[in-house]
Amino acid sequence: MSTEQTGVLDGAIAPSEQTRLFGHDAAQAFLAQSYCSGKGHHAILIEGQEGIGKATLAFRFAHHVLSHPDPQTAPETLADPDPGSALGRHIASGASHNLLHLSRPVDQKSGKVRAAITVDEVRRAGKFFAQTSGTGNWRIVIIDPADDLNRNAANAILKILEEPPKNALFLVLTHAPGKLLPTIRSRCLPLSLAPLSQDDLGLALNNLGVTLPGGQADRVLAAAGGSVSTALKLINYGGFDILEAFRAIVVEAGRASRKDVHRLADVLAAKDGDTLYDFFCGQAIDYVTAQARAAALGNDIVAAERMARLSSSLSEKIGIAAAYNLDRKQTVIEILDEIATQAGQ
Repeated sequence: MSTEQTGVLDGAIAPSEQTRLFGHDAAQAFLAQSYCSGKGHHAILIEGQEGIGKATLAFRFAHHVLSHPDPQTAPETLADPDPGSALGRHIASGASHNLLHLSRPVDQKSGKVRAAITVDEVRRAGKFFAQTSGTGNWRIVIIDPADDLNRNAANAILKILEEPPKNALFLVLTHAPGKLLPTIRSRCLPLSLAPLSQDDLGLALNNLGVTLPGGQADRVLAAAGGSVSTALKLINYGGFDILEAFRAIVVEAGRASRKDVHRLADVLAAKDGDTLYDFFCGQAIDYVTAQARAAALGNDIVAAERMARLSSSLSEKIGIAAAYNLDRKQTVIEILDEIATQAGQ
């Protein structure tokens, strides 16, 4: 299956099947010790940029809890899940009766992953709790990521978080916690994950069997920014070409050839180009955010505010385009034009 059908990048391992985690020892220790203390929070908000292991950590902790349902006898460290065990097989296949993974569903007509987690998906959580309420086991819901919840789905999740069932555990993933409903954030214990160091990123890629391009290892590790998914997009999806084209257009600050702009937009709007389009959108937001941060550090408050507003505007534009399935080529052109206009001021 393609990335658009599974949501798993070429070269990656689905978090539910991953047995190794790199770079987050402190977070693992915190979760294990909090659980065995018997005073763990019912909802944990795992924060951090995309592709650094949030979902892998969530599945790893879920495996730990379901393997040791009595906190008092649970070990104080998280062990690598055993993929050959019955529990490991059930979690990997999505067949566990005590674990529900909520993510963007696949549209049955198009075969592509939908733009949002809908309220129908959240209703599955209600049925999940009802069906398992008599077992006495832990029931774990992983929301991956909560950023993808549409408004109705977010409100539905909030209702469950406000009155959680007994022995319920929510592992709520987010790339951008500031975009979540404040009421959802207030009902979760935040756990922030840092980007991977270049050493840990190298280990994670090696664990996937990914061979870095000859002579390009340092370039990939530096450009990936501590994210495994970004590294895979750079290596396997031609991400460097997109980055170079984007930066060339931005540097021209409005003077770039319209042919260059349309050429990049055509590539990103191509059929089955979801991964590269999402990569571009993320890089565009990151670029503007970095510009806002640099301006603030340079005490250029006017420029910092202008770029911060642009970041919010672009995020909204990208979200609306996804929600209403708007023309991607036009969206890319508008993003490039807005960045070039602001950069030229």
